[in-house]
Amino acid sequence: MREVTRILFAIEQGDPQAAEQLLPLVYDELRKLAASKLAQEQPGQTLQATALVHEAYLKIVDGSGAGDFANRKHFFAAAAEAMRQILVDQARRKLTVRHGGGWQRRDGSLEFAGPMQDPAVTVAMNELLDRLAEQQPRPALVAKMRLYLQMTFGEIGEILALSADTAESDWAYARAWLKRAWQSS
Repeated sequence: MREVTRILFAIEQGDPQAAEQLLPLVYDELRKLAASKLAQEQPGQTLQATALVHEAYLKIVDGSGAGDFANRKHFFAAAAEAMRQILVDQARRKLTVRHGGGWQRRDGSLEFAGPMQDPAVTVAMNELLDRLAEQQPRPALVAKMRLYLQMTFGEIGEILALSADTAESDWAYARAWLKRAWQSS
C-alpha cells in the first residue's frame, strides 16, 4: 500500500504516467466498494460496479484535484465520496418527470440498516447528509460510507484513520441526527 502513496506523490509532482500506474493497484478495492453498494440497489439497476469504479476514478484522478491526496486513505475517502455523488446524481435523474417524477409513496419512516432503494429517499438523504456535514463533517462522512457504500466500521476506521469504535460512535451520532432531521422534514 506504500506504493499507492508513492504514486499519489508522483501524480502530485506532475508525472503523467503515474495515474495509469495507480488504477491497477486500487482497482480491486474500488470494485469491492462499488459492488457492495450496487448490491443494495433496486433490481434493474443499469449502473454496473465496473462503470461506477471507472466514473469515480475519472472524477477524482482525471480532474484538477488529481494531486491533492495526502495518502491512500485520503484517496479512498475521495473515491467513496465520488461514488456517493455518482449514485445520488443517478437517483436524481430517476426522479425527473421522464422517469416518473418521483411519484412514490413515503411512509414517514426511514430504516437506516437496509438499502436505500427509493431514489427519492436517496436524494432526500443526500440533502440531509450535506446539512449534517456543515455541522459535523466526520460523522457525516462516516454516515456516507455506511449508507452508500455499506462499509464496515473497521473499513471506515482504516480509511479515515480512526478506531472502529470511533467510527461506530460517529455513526450513532449521525444516525440519531438523520432520524431527527428526517422526522422533522
